[in-house]
Amino acid sequence: MNPTVLTDAFHIYLWIMIGIAAIVFIALYFVDAGYGMLISKKWGKSINNKLAWFLMEFPIFIAMIVIWLLSPHRFDVVPLVFLIIFEIHYFQRSIIFPWLLKGNKSKMPIGIMFMGITFNILNAMMQGYWIFFESYNCNFQFNGLSYSDTSWFWSPQFILGTIIFLLGFYTNLRSDYIIRHLRKSDDDTKHYLPSGFMFEYVTSANYLGELLEWLGFAILTWSISGLVFFIWTFANLVPRANALYNRYKIDFPEEVKRKHLKRVFPFIY
Repeated sequence: MNPTVLTDAFHIYLWIMIGIAAIVFIALYFVDAGYGMLISKKWGKSINNKLAWFLMEFPIFIAMIVIWLLSPHRFDVVPLVFLIIFEIHYFQRSIIFPWLLKGNKSKMPIGIMFMGITFNILNAMMQGYWIFFESYNCNFQFNGLSYSDTSWFWSPQFILGTIIFLLGFYTNLRSDYIIRHLRKSDDDTKHYLPSGFMFEYVTSANYLGELLEWLGFAILTWSISGLVFFIWTFANLVPRANALYNRYKIDFPEEVKRKHLKRVFPFIY
């Protein structure tokens, strides 16, 4: 197929994804994504939370590997490093994170799980196709550098983006650790207000970490597809952080007020 046609189709796909993200962002201020602390039966039958997280996150881990294997540029060093950085998150999120969760009785609606699977597959198509195919088809360059040039590793965007990604990854891991240890045992189903680390500033420090990760990834790849992923992450997590904040204000009003907690961005929102 003509490379120009593929490029045009890919850009249309990205614009469609941005449009859907805008709709999701608005909708989630009116309809809670019913899982975790905000679980709701309206999203369908629920299954074990650990299994649901695995089934939701593992497809993108595999899909990115498949796209990489299909690429004629799979051994170019720069795209390979991009893949490794991306997969670090999803290996942790699909292989490690679910099985560390406490609460044997915790569940996730299958409606939420399947929506997550759908987005993850679409996102793999965005990130993988751009990195291993489209960036070569359109002869992408930034400041005279392309993905086939290892000098990309010394560029300002790669260094800054990698620092932001790693900062977000650490924030995410540390926040998940704090949340995971709020419960006393696997049989504990109560909800608690997290404290310590970035939870001294926001109620959804784990979401702050994930936002930083994908902002960093968008910068280090300097890609439109990476930016669209960040937009989607923002559209999904910021309204959810708002819903959780409102729930915390009801359940722990004095602590939230005393700490002057924000939702997801310290001192801002």
